[in-house]
Amino acid sequence: MLYQCEYQSVLGNIILLSNGEQLTGLNFETERMFRDWNLDQIPVQEELAIFRLTKQWLSDYFAGKNPTIEQIPMKYSGSEFCMQVWNLLLEIPYGETVTYGELAKKIAKQRNLDKMSAQAIGYAVGHNPISILIPCHRVVGANGNLTGYGGGLDKKIALLRLEGVDMEPFILKETKK
Repeated sequence: MLYQCEYQSVLGNIILLSNGEQLTGLNFETERMFRDWNLDQIPVQEELAIFRLTKQWLSDYFAGKNPTIEQIPMKYSGSEFCMQVWNLLLEIPYGETVTYGELAKKIAKQRNLDKMSAQAIGYAVGHNPISILIPCHRVVGANGNLTGYGGGLDKKIALLRLEGVDMEPFILKETKK
């Protein structure tokens, strides 16, 4: 059984999903993943321990702290490839970014391939079920180009700024488009 609750962040409403014990989804309500969740079929259960824990984590995060995700039990599922990419996202340090191409090289190496498509990485990143905690916002395009974020580029920029990322190179490239 799935349950949902809402968290009002400084960047907008966030929907949390849980199986009752683990966090299974977290997205801004503007994200396309949100639209696929059929929330009208999922009961609201604000008082679950996992929701209280996740809301505290989010409050700390949005207060500029660097909370660890080890305290949040998560359960996410997808293809073997997506899981591999999402696990790499968890390794991106707070306040740092990596490119889709860098992730593609890591996945290619893990899979004993000569190369991997950055677009394939983009697909997996774009289907991340637990935004912010699995930090897909820390992935940028080649040459510092800011590319998609399910919640909108404004939120991606805000999250990176919150983490202290120097946005000058990214913002300049984004405003030239």
